Amino acid sequence: MRLLTRAPGLPRSGTGSATRLTSMADFVGAVDQGTTSTRFMVFDQGGREVARHQLEHEQILPRAGWVEHNPQEIWERTQTVIQSALTAARLSATDLAAIGITNQRETAIVWDRATGRPLYNAIVWQDTRTDSIAKALDGDGRGDVIREKAGLPPAPYFSAGKVQWILENVDGVREASQRGDALFGTPDTWVVWNLTGGPDGGRHVTDVTNASRTMLMDLRTLDWDDELLGFFGVPREMLPTIVPSSDPEAYGTTTAVRGTDVPITGVLGDQQAATVGQACFTPGMAKNTYGTGNFMLMNTGTEIVRSEHGLLTTVAYQLGDEAPVYALEGSIAVTGSAVQWLRDQLGIISGASEIETLARSVEDTGGMYFVPAFSGLFAPYWRSDARGAIVGMSRFNTNAHLARATLEAICYQTKDVADAMIKDVEASGGSIDLDVLRVDGGVTANGLCMQLQADILDVPVSKPVVAETTALGAAYAAGLATGVWSGTDDLVANWNEDRRWEPTWTDEQRRTGYAGWRKAVERTLDWVDVD
Repeated sequence: MRLLTRAPGLPRSGTGSATRLTSMADFVGAVDQGTTSTRFMVFDQGGREVARHQLEHEQILPRAGWVEHNPQEIWERTQTVIQSALTAARLSATDLAAIGITNQRETAIVWDRATGRPLYNAIVWQDTRTDSIAKALDGDGRGDVIREKAGLPPAPYFSAGKVQWILENVDGVREASQRGDALFGTPDTWVVWNLTGGPDGGRHVTDVTNASRTMLMDLRTLDWDDELLGFFGVPREMLPTIVPSSDPEAYGTTTAVRGTDVPITGVLGDQQAATVGQACFTPGMAKNTYGTGNFMLMNTGTEIVRSEHGLLTTVAYQLGDEAPVYALEGSIAVTGSAVQWLRDQLGIISGASEIETLARSVEDTGGMYFVPAFSGLFAPYWRSDARGAIVGMSRFNTNAHLARATLEAICYQTKDVADAMIKDVEASGGSIDLDVLRVDGGVTANGLCMQLQADILDVPVSKPVVAETTALGAAYAAGLATGVWSGTDDLVANWNEDRRWEPTWTDEQRRTGYAGWRKAVERTLDWVDVD
């Protein structure tokens, strides 16, 4: 992928090959606190996985459109996966040079400073209860201010509205926030605070990438903005300090790893972490992560590119005292979780891996389309009134056709975002040549889905040797701060391709298939009233 704009690239440092540490700590750990699970992974200097342990946590669904997590369960899972991964690999804390953290970004947690007790369940990024808040912002002109300062459209996706909802609906939280007793953070902040002592001196910090997803941070100043805080009635006293994504001192140390001090030196929101893990350090490079949702990010360098086509402008990363690097992002709410829905709600598969076999048993979808707009549509539509729909069915269709339509839905949503990205770059005076798409995440294990992605986009799809680049990116951020890697050239040298899928569809297949997808999307709109 090549981007031609006015933006300079990130300066690269280092020799282009890994330099061995002189200390005994040869590994870097990464906490990956995701939407459905928490894992701890350990990597060596070559970016290779050494250890891993992962545990799911409960998805709490109080009513339609509401999605919550238990923050205490997440913290307990974090401790368990760290210890279990190290035990399985026969490693100790002294083997770790540092720990990085990556996380589900827009999920909001509010807790008591003195006790560490959550004051309400975490409100997850998929939750839509703040539709009315977002609509009110767009109705009176405040939405334009948010777009200009934060780079985001008013939407229930982002965390500021969730904090406002907690302040307005949970007894005592508003008063606690005014006294300075209530703290807010996304899951990175919650995990760091607990790892570094919790009520006993825990660090209340977040990195620029997570802060950029709140609707409360100004992209230019990298600080909380008083006007934006006023829009949501969020006291500044609740908020964590914003620090770089990679920093040797900002996050403190943890003794949670078997009682030995280990520095926490890197934090990145999950999709930005995958961007770093995919070594997308040159403007114009892009990656697509397939997890609970799909998230495509394109590096735009140190220039802020405003989206006119439904994308988000966000911070990609900030390494130490270097200038921040920005990105365009297309966020899709439901992709991998649609497969989970087939498993858990419909029961047509017993495990996620079975969907490929089932989908391969038919040659196509038999005219069926599945638009998984369970919580509305995210980029590039931003329609909270949409709801999921399966269209084009006849009596001929089977579970196999639905399975294949689910995989195609993942890929068609990615095409929606890629098309919008190209339009935004062209509108900014640049150009983009999408000659390959770097992919990562759990869904990339599904070879049929990746082949469909290449067919629908008409570009090759490339998967790296280390597919779980979210955790790898967090480890890279931490290791850059502590000298495990001397610069981004080391990370580029670590990247290696594992598999590539080439397009096979005809132009007519591609045109007809996408036209049907757009018709299906139209059927999902205006389904619910948003007050």
